[in-house]
Amino acid sequence: MTSRMHAPHTTCPGCREEVYLDELVKGRCPLCGCSLEEYEDGQEAEELFERFDLSWLVFNYFIFKKFIDMGASPIRIMQLVSAYEEHCVKSLGLHSDTRFKFELPHTIWDRIKPKRCSECGKLFFNGGKKMVSGDLSSPGFSVSYLCPGC
Repeated sequence: MTSRMHAPHTTCPGCREEVYLDELVKGRCPLCGCSLEEYEDGQEAEELFERFDLSWLVFNYFIFKKFIDMGASPIRIMQLVSAYEEHCVKSLGLHSDTRFKFELPHTIWDRIKPKRCSECGKLFFNGGKKMVSGDLSSPGFSVSYLCPGC
């Protein structure tokens, strides 16, 4: 065990774990796959953490989880999150348009209850679309229905 302690080792810049040089796989960390040569040319820790911004990851996770639990399309959710992120980066955090609108699948209760179309006001039972809309800057959202004719 003492010979292992004196073996040459380094700290991986990707996962911040201590890695022995004889454990490297083709010059990459065995834990995260990060190339150690990429970071040897003077990158600082601040630049590394800018790439993996924890607050954006947490925000994206909770937005994605909320809409997935509702039944929204994962692609539409990612489009919303990426558009929001791009706009925030461009405007340096001054973002005013955080509205969203998704189509959701009907639940069993939605299939048997009467629904009123938000466009024409007609009452219908079968078919149509269930839409959820709201604003990311406010806590609530609204559910509306569109009849098959609209």
